[in-house]
Amino acid sequence: MSKDILLIFLPLLTGVIGSYATYYFTQKAKRFDSILRNKEEKYSNLIFLLQGFVGNTANGELKRKFLNEFYKSWLYSGENVIQSINSLLQAVMEAKGKSAVPNGKELIGNVIIEMRKDLQQKCKLNPSEYMYVNVYD
Repeated sequence: MSKDILLIFLPLLTGVIGSYATYYFTQKAKRFDSILRNKEEKYSNLIFLLQGFVGNTANGELKRKFLNEFYKSWLYSGENVIQSINSLLQAVMEAKGKSAVPNGKELIGNVIIEMRKDLQQKCKLNPSEYMYVNVYD
């Protein structure tokens, strides 16, 4: 009698556990994809606004918009992204009144590299490979 019950309930129990595991991992993957897409969109906005710190496109309005987005980014950004942006902002504050931030392009390149790493978990580029082309000249 107990052998018959085991033969009936074991496949049923295995099916329920398998279905739950499939559901759980599918939901987890969907959530991860949603978070990744959201980060990608937010990082794109930040990268666009970084032009407020470089060349002829540098201006106070873009910097203000960047800072507003940066403050929000504390909710979703990886720690290395926040630290790289803090390094850039520190250099900008120290260079106040000067025409250029020392290593500014490399600091911006580092921000972009850290964003790529946060999105992809690997990146072979160096911050020095970042190139800014001023199309307004």
